[in-house]
Amino acid sequence: MLHIAICDDNSLELKELSEHILSYGKYKNISLQCHLFQNGFEIISSLEKGNRFDIYILDIIMPNFSGIETAKEIRAFDKNSPIVFLTSSPELALEGYKVKALNYVLKPASKEKLFETLDEVFSEIQTKKNENAIVIKSSEGMQKILVSNIIYAEAMGREVVYHLSLGKVIKSAGTFFSCHETLKKFDCFLKPHRSYIVNMKYISKILNNDIYLQNNVKIPVAQGKIKKIKMDYLNYQMGEIL
Repeated sequence: MLHIAICDDNSLELKELSEHILSYGKYKNISLQCHLFQNGFEIISSLEKGNRFDIYILDIIMPNFSGIETAKEIRAFDKNSPIVFLTSSPELALEGYKVKALNYVLKPASKEKLFETLDEVFSEIQTKKNENAIVIKSSEGMQKILVSNIIYAEAMGREVVYHLSLGKVIKSAGTFFSCHETLKKFDCFLKPHRSYIVNMKYISKILNNDIYLQNNVKIPVAQGKIKKIKMDYLNYQMGEIL
């Protein structure tokens, strides 16, 4: 199931977009769920509650809080999910590249253009899935996990427990050493403690000797490592901005 956030202050256009997207899902045999928002504040509030979406479709021109401003706030929570802008002016869409927007659709959005854009979005998602995924052995057999969905992993007895976005938990019989060797290849992970590996994408803040994650979990930092952990996280954040 892929979750798509759609934001447009025009309720009629919002409903029509949702219908077109669900129609696309049926046509392509893709399980989709649309989450409708009439302003950017509603999306940010949802993200603050821990909700995450696979795709964001935002109207650029909205009162009080524009689509561009909304996208900048979204990127504070979600660095990678595709953003598509809806706009009546191609010039306005140029601003979208500052927040790594994938594409834009001119309003009124025709079904054909929307389908064409969604083809591009899903092609991008599939490419990322193929490139950034790991395979682990669990009680359910071999499972493929998207790196972007891993919030943190922890050693628990003779198992490694992977905590994923949307609350999913997978236990693996593999060693924590092997887990670390696999994940350290990706520049978004750090090891603050001998029993934890954290995806910096999901860090909310680092305070005293603890890392606070966006799902309200607190991860301890080993004694003597806090300075390096803060520096690694700062470098990661600067890399994301650039």
